[in-house]
Amino acid sequence: MSTHKTFLVISALGRDHPGLVNDLSRTILEQGCNIEDSRMTVLGGEFAAIVLVEGKWNTLAKVENALPELERSLGLTITCKRTGERERSTDKVPYAVDVIAMDHPGIVNNLAGFFAERQINIEDLATNTYAAAHTGTPMFAVHMTVGIPASTHIATLREEFMDYCDGLNLDAVLEPLKS
Repeated sequence: MSTHKTFLVISALGRDHPGLVNDLSRTILEQGCNIEDSRMTVLGGEFAAIVLVEGKWNTLAKVENALPELERSLGLTITCKRTGERERSTDKVPYAVDVIAMDHPGIVNNLAGFFAERQINIEDLATNTYAAAHTGTPMFAVHMTVGIPASTHIATLREEFMDYCDGLNLDAVLEPLKS
């Protein structure tokens, strides 16, 4: 018997209002599926969700068939795509990256460029802005998870990353991801 899991990735975007998560999750549950992973947030005045739904091929089809009505009733734009299990790489070491700086354009692009040049995959990324305590200075925070090839000399990478961030006036930490 195969243990191969089947998944559906759903993205939803629309004006935020109470009950969206409840209605979306209930629809998935009622079709016999389970939310395996998700990111849901409010960006500006918009609700945004990316949901990984696990189920049998036929229950995923029920979810797919329920989405147009959900899209209409909730006022969301919903797209979906079938996918398989994520391939786990044994030659990648997960690291957490945290960066804080005074807010200015290009921070995410600079960080992405640093890692892309070294063939390091960004697996998860979240950013936010906030006002610094006492001064009210606009601040920008980045938290990401990267997969560093096991062949990479971590001390050298860390030194290059810290020098790079210092040159951009970014306060940064690169450390092993704690489970």
